[in-house]
Amino acid sequence: MTADRKRAAQEKFLLGGIVVRAGLSTSDRAFLLGGLMEMARVAAGSSEYRRLRDIGEKAFRTSPQSEEIMPVEEMLEWR
Repeated sequence: MTADRKRAAQEKFLLGGIVVRAGLSTSDRAFLLGGLMEMARVAAGSSEYRRLRDIGEKAFRTSPQSEEIMPVEEMLEWR
């Protein structure tokens, strides 16, 4: 496997891990794609972008080894 293919595979693996971490691994794929497409419309630096980024930053600071996975609804309360 070339270095480019390894990098691409690692990126896909990491992105899949984010979906799992968000508690969305059993969600409908069309729903996930639609949500991501809506997020792509959020302007970098906007208040909505910063709000969503803050939620993600806090989620990354929680231990992934934790038995307790924080529900998405609880993460959204961090606004």
